[in-house]
Amino acid sequence: MASITIRNLDDGLKRRLRVRAAECGRSMEEEAREILRRAVGRGAAPRDLAAAIRARIAPLGGVELELPARAPMRAPPRFKGRRR
Repeated sequence: MASITIRNLDDGLKRRLRVRAAECGRSMEEEAREILRRAVGRGAAPRDLAAAIRARIAPLGGVELELPARAPMRAPPRFKGRRR
């Protein structure tokens, strides 16, 4: 397995990583590996907004929206002096 060293890590960021790791019952190293796995392991980004929203909502079980009733279409406007 490969190793990396991260230099000039902000003290506050390191502290937050340590706390996050403790909350998950992991070491800081394992927490950093998990964060990297999730960030780098993602597939290609969705190509459109609808796909991005669907991908974001799908793990939550979806959302049911009640759509309002539509009114009938209006007749197109008629302009004076228009030739046919």
